[in-house]
Amino acid sequence: MFSYSRICSLRPSSVKKLLNLRLLQTSASLQSNVAVVLAGSGVYDGSEVHEVSAVWVHLSRAGAEVSMFAPDIPQMHTVDHTKGEPSEDGRNVLKESARIARGNVKPISDLQVTNFDAVVFPGGFGAAKNLSSFAVDGTDMKVEPDVERVLKEFHSAQKPIGLCCIAPVLAAKVISGCEVTVGSNEEEGGRWPFAGTCGAIEAMGAKHVKKNVTEIHTDEANRIVTTPAFMCQTAVHEVFDGIGAMVQKVLTLIK
Repeated sequence: MFSYSRICSLRPSSVKKLLNLRLLQTSASLQSNVAVVLAGSGVYDGSEVHEVSAVWVHLSRAGAEVSMFAPDIPQMHTVDHTKGEPSEDGRNVLKESARIARGNVKPISDLQVTNFDAVVFPGGFGAAKNLSSFAVDGTDMKVEPDVERVLKEFHSAQKPIGLCCIAPVLAAKVISGCEVTVGSNEEEGGRWPFAGTCGAIEAMGAKHVKKNVTEIHTDEANRIVTTPAFMCQTAVHEVFDGIGAMVQKVLTLIK
């Protein structure tokens, strides 16, 4: 510890160095390790790129150490994003996720709960196509085995889980009775085109809580934080703000 008398005896430049050192030590001691799980690259067949970017930026600004993971499996299919139609290209979820992660992504089989303080799942149709079969099977969906394992392990360890956009359906399926939001249960003139997802969440035994795009819902009992993101047809900055609120809450839940 630095005593008041010692600090007073030092030159101003020395005091500044000591204070900066203490700030760095405090920052390092508070740094969190957060895993982010991707589902490919692209809104229609993988992770929504802007949602991943928002998660990454907000975690970075908060001083968190970020590690990215994805299943090493084939994509359900590939979509030509200029047309919104399936194409014949066969792609791998891990390799496509590497496009967003700037190459620094590992197989989700390597993700161990003991190495991380929290986990975050961005959205995009990949969560419903590659991380699960929700896009095809609805409430009868299956969750990719390692994704299910990760969710259950973080839940059992009482470590926070963040999910946005369509990704909350993963928690609804895996964590019995949890509370999540994907926005509104009414389309509201096209503002919420995927409003039917709310009913599917309820049918899987979870509780859906209506929220606006810039808002979050926190299931305190299960330590799950969710936000609607691009489930809403809105300006990108509102999605960015909602994800920021989700990230900040996840970090505050870290013990």
